[in-house]
Amino acid sequence: MENAAHQGLPASVLEFRLPDLGEGLTDAELVSWTVAVGDTVELNQAIADVETAKAIVSLPSPFAGRVVELLAQPGDTVAVGAPLIRIRAEEAASETGRTSVLVGYGPEAEGTSRRRPPAQSGVSRTESTDSQPEEPGLSRADDADSVAEEPQRQSDLALGAMRAAATPAARKLARELGLDLWFIAGSGPGGAVTVDDVRGAVPVSQPRVATLPTVADAGPVRPSVREERTPISGIRKRTAAAMLTSARTIPQASTFVTVDCTASVELLDHLRGTKSFANLTLTPLPLVAQAALAALADFPGMNACWDEAAQEIVTKHYVNLGIAVATERGLLVPNIKEAQTLSLRDLTREIGWLADTARAGGATPAELRGGTFTITNVGVFGVDAGVPLVNPGEAAILCLGSIRQRPWVVRDEIAVRWVTTLGVSFDHRMVDGELAARFLATVAGFLEDPLTLLSRV
Repeated sequence: MENAAHQGLPASVLEFRLPDLGEGLTDAELVSWTVAVGDTVELNQAIADVETAKAIVSLPSPFAGRVVELLAQPGDTVAVGAPLIRIRAEEAASETGRTSVLVGYGPEAEGTSRRRPPAQSGVSRTESTDSQPEEPGLSRADDADSVAEEPQRQSDLALGAMRAAATPAARKLARELGLDLWFIAGSGPGGAVTVDDVRGAVPVSQPRVATLPTVADAGPVRPSVREERTPISGIRKRTAAAMLTSARTIPQASTFVTVDCTASVELLDHLRGTKSFANLTLTPLPLVAQAALAALADFPGMNACWDEAAQEIVTKHYVNLGIAVATERGLLVPNIKEAQTLSLRDLTREIGWLADTARAGGATPAELRGGTFTITNVGVFGVDAGVPLVNPGEAAILCLGSIRQRPWVVRDEIAVRWVTTLGVSFDHRMVDGELAARFLATVAGFLEDPLTLLSRV
């Protein structure tokens, strides 16, 4: 931020520039404004959402005053240091002794992931998944002079300050339909408004709007042209860049194994009925994750990265386990810090919470950075196997296929068993085929006989 007087503006008009968000990135995409020209803002009030490193981050106002000009539009890519907004300041942040705080950043955000305390096992988190500062309240709605001048604007400002939690896709659809998220009940994690909520919304108390059409009312959408063009932005743009880097810089290979995991399926069925897993959704993924973590302890070369500048292979003796999550915004890979320290119960809780948070748009940059090994589960889509690309900065990625009942030879007889296919893609610069095969066979062995896995933890 800086005084804009040198640009011919009054000395009281301050300019807020996109700050360095601490990720080594040079730009961010403006997702939405939460203020408009003429609005009064308070110190640390959320004024805009930007997307960077696949996370939505709320920018707080570094000073209090009235918005004079918005210098970027939603969808614009803004360089770090470029001006975002001009505010006629009432009280600069430097004069108050308070500092603005970027939500999702700072010392706390750079540590481990936001792990739920064990006492809250099976209970939904109460934090907002919308990543925003403490609600500033309605104090300015009581300013008599302002209300007298602009009663409707002050009313809208008061409601807008208490911004409803919503997924980015829901916000975009609501803007297109002219709906106010404040009047829509959310059914997502933490009460976040989802796309389905917006589509079925019928605002009953929103002023100045008698009836608003919903998507269902509009009838079938018929394209006016034979082709449709969608701007490459946000997560799609960043995913494309990461995958292009992966394909260009990493010589990749893959190997597969088919596994009789009947014993694992039976174990999971048993654990679901126990007190320890009450209120938890136990799927095969946490057990596969625990098997992978145990195998990484035996084969640490699979948990490494290639340092091109130093010409060194960096082997990591901790696992920040990435879990690929399909969201409405695209593919996200948040990771569980120090996953090797967790029990099966803790992994179940963390994976479930991390996936729900990512789908709701609440994953922080800290949770999306620093992964060392990734698991992707294509089986949830009914797919038997896949060949995923290795994430840059990692050595390998494990792929879990669907678990189906199939004919299988057991002690020279055909039997119906639960069977799945595991695959691993790896960076052939630092992982040889033998190492990858032995790692994968070990994971398969744990799933064939999960009691040997549980005996190690």
